[in-house]
Amino acid sequence: MRTSYIERLKGLKVKLLKMGSMVQEIVEESLQALMEQDMERAAKIYEMDDCIDRMELEIEMECMELIALQQPMAKDLRIIGTILKAITDLERMGDHAVNIAKQTKLIGKEPFIKPLVDIPQMAHLAENMVAKCLDSFLKEDLTLAKEVSYDDDDVDEIYERVYMELMEMMIEDQKIIKQAFHLLLIARFLERIADHATNISERVIYMVTAERVEIN
Repeated sequence: MRTSYIERLKGLKVKLLKMGSMVQEIVEESLQALMEQDMERAAKIYEMDDCIDRMELEIEMECMELIALQQPMAKDLRIIGTILKAITDLERMGDHAVNIAKQTKLIGKEPFIKPLVDIPQMAHLAENMVAKCLDSFLKEDLTLAKEVSYDDDDVDEIYERVYMELMEMMIEDQKIIKQAFHLLLIARFLERIADHATNISERVIYMVTAERVEIN
């Protein structure tokens, strides 16, 4: 039974990493749909999010079953607890990607009011943060987990820049308010994705050290 339990715990870790990979993909797809103003691509984001939602439920059920049947203690319990917290954050990231797709569809084929530079940079940083926090989980690497907070600072800085720039543009030209608002929301959703990655890193630190640390 112990061997079976260890294998199931390893399987949960693999499923978490797979879910994280799906989240990275959906964020990238939502960005590409925006950049290319591809409405069909944006529509597919919803299907991808459904897969992420199903995976969250599957992992959650397996975690609860392991807790009920095996009554894990100490480190093992923290691992399962971290997985439960992480899948919630990953699911929310998927939702934010859907929100980006919704804003993309609202912008439609209308020419962009400005070249998109900062928003793609935010998206790539957020994707890397997801990869990094999951890598820190797999390797139980505290240094890697803490690095995510530095990346989050960079995302926050870009978001503030985007916010100020778009607000100034809206004040100067009321005709662009609608699109500027959609772009502002997209930037906000990317900033939230980065926050969720930071949440996972904080849980990894707790998993390894049994100490709660707020790195955001």
